[in-house]
Amino acid sequence: MKEFFSSKKFKIIICILALVVGIMIYAAVSSSTVVSSALGAVFAPVQKVTQKVTSSISSAFDMLLNAKDYYEENQSLKEQIAELTAQMVDYTQTKQENEHLREMVALSESNPGIEFSEPCTVIGRTANDVYGSFFIDKGEKDGIGYYDPVVTANGLVGFVTEVQYTYSKVTTLLSNEISLGVYCVRTGETGVIEGNYDLALNTKIKMIYIPLECEMSDGDIVITSGYSGLVPKGLVVGLASNIQIAPSGLSKTAIVTPSINADGLKTVYVITDFDGKGSGYEE
Repeated sequence: MKEFFSSKKFKIIICILALVVGIMIYAAVSSSTVVSSALGAVFAPVQKVTQKVTSSISSAFDMLLNAKDYYEENQSLKEQIAELTAQMVDYTQTKQENEHLREMVALSESNPGIEFSEPCTVIGRTANDVYGSFFIDKGEKDGIGYYDPVVTANGLVGFVTEVQYTYSKVTTLLSNEISLGVYCVRTGETGVIEGNYDLALNTKIKMIYIPLECEMSDGDIVITSGYSGLVPKGLVVGLASNIQIAPSGLSKTAIVTPSINADGLKTVYVITDFDGKGSGYEE
């Protein structure tokens, strides 16, 4: 250390510092703007660094001295956020409940004599099922029964084919297990709808046993006939297309696009009772 203080490098540093101090003193007592500007340009970077260091130190001290206040404020903000989140969830649930209530009222008014379940939420889907069967959160305890029709405001979805105490399975109209009497709204011609694997791949079903003299055309609406007592009369099934003579030559067939795509359903209703339920014959 003694060697450093006696070295030429130390002496140079002392000289530079002395020069800087001298210039600063001169600038302080001098009115020369040139000197002041020159000094400002030389020491501006140093001043900026000093300000940054001072600001960082001040912030650090502020955090240490006011840590408790900041903690309490942070906790208060968290509580406010949690409360607002809860309010938003309540608002969303209330909005959905109101929408479902309006839908139920509309269904009841347009279908007198029909009793509907409470809104049923789709809680799962059958894996790798081309027919699109799914599960709902209502079951035996909610008055759901085997082969009860499942609907939305837009028409018939399918039937309950498995009932447990708290949930049920719904099989859609695409299934090859379902056969149902229907008729064309415009012409009144009757037939039977049924599903099969190939048609289900394209979300279609077939209407068979249509009279040869039928006047159906593409776009005609097909609805339930209600003759079997399995479903009420007048539930929308879908739109007909591709009417042609059946291979037997004794009747015609049509391809029907269901009015409801079960893949996107989140809420459905189950028809638990209706006028004429259980009467008639099985299609």
